[in-house]
Amino acid sequence: MDESQPRIEAIGDQFAETFGHREYRLFRAPGRVNLIGEHTDYNDGFVLPVAIDHDILVAASPRSDRTICAYSTNFDCHITFSLDHIESDADHPWSNYLRGVAFFLEEAGLRPGGFDAVYEGNVPIGAGLSSSAALEVVTAFALQGLFGFEMGPEEMALLCQRAENDFVGMHCGIMDQFVSRLGQAGHALFLDCRSLAHKAVPLAAGDPCIVICDTGVKRELAGSEYNVRREQCEAGVALLQERLPEVRALRDVTVEQLRAHADSLPSPIRERCAHVVEENDRVMRSLACLRAGDLSGFGRLMNDSHVSLRDQYQVSSPELDTLVDTALAVPGTLGSRMTGAGFGGCTVSLVVADALDEFKQRVVAAYRERFGRDPDIYLTSAVDGAGELLVPASAS
Repeated sequence: MDESQPRIEAIGDQFAETFGHREYRLFRAPGRVNLIGEHTDYNDGFVLPVAIDHDILVAASPRSDRTICAYSTNFDCHITFSLDHIESDADHPWSNYLRGVAFFLEEAGLRPGGFDAVYEGNVPIGAGLSSSAALEVVTAFALQGLFGFEMGPEEMALLCQRAENDFVGMHCGIMDQFVSRLGQAGHALFLDCRSLAHKAVPLAAGDPCIVICDTGVKRELAGSEYNVRREQCEAGVALLQERLPEVRALRDVTVEQLRAHADSLPSPIRERCAHVVEENDRVMRSLACLRAGDLSGFGRLMNDSHVSLRDQYQVSSPELDTLVDTALAVPGTLGSRMTGAGFGGCTVSLVVADALDEFKQRVVAAYRERFGRDPDIYLTSAVDGAGELLVPASAS
């Protein structure tokens, strides 16, 4: 049986229990993992994420009024609000992501109707795999499916980003929402975060595997330090503009230009800028590796990315470093790096299929020995972005 089938049946049963009928439609939106291109998005740079086979499902049916009634199985929580009066809810913060989406759809004049909904997800929360973006995108996609308003996928991703930035108050780049909406199975998504130009880039089929290792450490410092890093990058741009007036963001600076003008940047601004400029260059070189089928070369760029995030951007942690170092000691690991904002969350590794068992054994043993607990390990693959699923015939 399809691994998703028990989830699909369970959400249908929960919908019937909550709302007393089984007339619903079923939608999904995935989380994501970024293969390379970290802390480049808010510098107008380049990223290369994949949508992963961990997602958020919503079973939803339209109402005749303008009320949204939603139940989260993950939080065992029911919320109700009117589309005519949408406010943030400090007691149920998970609901603010869907409230924000509804708020900006209303502001755009699209005026969706009310709906009954049950949400269920298996994207780890707080692990840096974008459960928030998946929640936003699945809400927007479901509302479009139920009420038929016109909105292109890029426009939807931008609206969801705005919901997170301006309603929830979390300042994220566009990558998470974009790949959750526009991801393609078997492909990474190359995204220019300034122009929003994007291209699906084929990955090698079947081998190697994408392996996510979750430290289990919530990213307590990520929010405050994220803002510090943004400020340091902006300070670097201001200093570089004195010598390179055409520069608008760090994506406009080449590796050669940065080296030529490094003396104009004090530490640690110099190191922060060096990471971003070199990371953008690594993303572009990684595209060439994928096109050439050079997965070993791609893996080496992942390794270089982690070293830079650890030493120049200083957003890694002992837990992340342990996972990366142990992974790279396993024959068959092509590359490994931290992914996401840092200070916790996850690593992503490319591992040949024959090495998976040894990889899991050695990574778990090393992590348990040092930190006294096991990391969660997810074998994943690149999947399609948001979509609608068939409701099982047995559910009707």
